[in-house]
Amino acid sequence: MSLLNKHQGALERLAERGRSRSLLKAHGCDFSSNDYLALTTAPELRLAAENALARGVGLGAGGSRLLRGNDPEHEALELEAANLFNTERSLFFGGGYNANMALFSTLPQQGDLVLHDSLIHASAHDGMKLGAAQSMAFKHNQVEDVQARIAQWRQQGETGRIWIACESLYSMDGDQAPIKDLMDLADTHDAFLLVDEAHATGVLGEGGKGLAAGFEGRENVISLHTCGKALGASGALVCGPAVLIDYLINRARGFIYATAPSPLVAAIVRASLKLVQDQPERRDQLADLVKHANAEMNRLCGQKGSGTHILPFLIGDDKRTMLIAKALQERGYDIRGIRPPTVPRGTSRLRIALTLHASKSDVSNMFEVLAEEVGLVRS
Repeated sequence: MSLLNKHQGALERLAERGRSRSLLKAHGCDFSSNDYLALTTAPELRLAAENALARGVGLGAGGSRLLRGNDPEHEALELEAANLFNTERSLFFGGGYNANMALFSTLPQQGDLVLHDSLIHASAHDGMKLGAAQSMAFKHNQVEDVQARIAQWRQQGETGRIWIACESLYSMDGDQAPIKDLMDLADTHDAFLLVDEAHATGVLGEGGKGLAAGFEGRENVISLHTCGKALGASGALVCGPAVLIDYLINRARGFIYATAPSPLVAAIVRASLKLVQDQPERRDQLADLVKHANAEMNRLCGQKGSGTHILPFLIGDDKRTMLIAKALQERGYDIRGIRPPTVPRGTSRLRIALTLHASKSDVSNMFEVLAEEVGLVRS
């Protein structure tokens, strides 16, 4: 009996259920990436990389930040990010997933409660599993449910700290969290607010600083700004009070035992943060594209848009969703189908991401093709 039989059998069962995943090459007009401002190919960032290499910035860190891997580029980025987002400190991680894992597994303590939106990212769930605090979901974007669950928990005699966690812009629905109301609840209950700005950073809020920008700098607010989406690079910045950043440095296993992010990438992120501030026209152009796309989806396909640069096109049936996605890809539009468990059962969808890689005519043509394929493909 082969040692691989168990895994091979599991893969075959996935394939039989139409659940097998594979890695697809980028092909066709981009309606699937998170490169919202088209910065991955921006000449300004290419030049920043060239200049960094010319002044001797290393490709790799060579070790963890607590050993020899701490680089002046990391520290410069963290200082500039803290100033930009108006927080005491920031800490650079290799990616948003790792940063969320570190946050949720380290900061909430034994006896605390992490009260999270039901649609929060998988990385937050995985972090909570590793942490010592209790966790509880609240109904998506329902502030009244947050209040009710806080009251329920306190009535049970619990006295720990509450950590309210949400995404500012949800990656599969394109809708925004009621951050002000959640902030009010956090203040009322002496709780922390953790906001994942992954899909808002660079795009939404004043100066592209995210939807929680008006609350950053408070002692009970921690934010995560992903660098691998609209910022066009990779990594993630956790921003918040100095004492919590120091606590992560001392206690977060995902930080302590990981090789530090590339100093070259840190230099590129520094340039990207500056570029986002210096070129607001990119955000304006994307906002115009968003308005056009939402109108076209309603006009041509009969579905109301989210109003943001993430447009879910709900289909429902898993198989039909994937067939339509494949048909669109074959016709030159890179759109991916999203199925459970990434989204709730019965809500399989096309996730249409708007980026500056597409023009208004691309958007209109894509929705015309989508409307045609929806009419052709049956489950």
